[in-house]
Amino acid sequence: MASAELANAYAALILADDGVDITADKLTTIIKAAGVADVEPIWSSLFAKALEGKDVKDLLLNVGSGGGAAAAPAAGGAGGAAAGGDAADAPAAEEKKEEEKEESDDDMGFGLFD
Repeated sequence: MASAELANAYAALILADDGVDITADKLTTIIKAAGVADVEPIWSSLFAKALEGKDVKDLLLNVGSGGGAAAAPAAGGAGGAAAGGDAADAPAAEEKKEEEKEESDDDMGFGLFD
């Protein structure tokens, strides 16, 4: 990452930590105060537009959280039990489907190390 991008990223983190709105002018002021040379103003305006209306602290806390994927299988299992099916049959059916997918990949002759 270039020094201009890093300088703007650090300046944005400083502003977010203080609870101040992130604007191009404020980013430029912090960068100049830090003595970072050769930062074009376009970088500050790009960072300000990208972070406009976003909570930077919330973005940092939720990096890598993929909670949406776990909800889908749980909802599918509950629907099968509510429809009158045996709850023990639902996981067995899911395992068969997964096995079929794996077998079909092997049948095609594709492997990890081919």
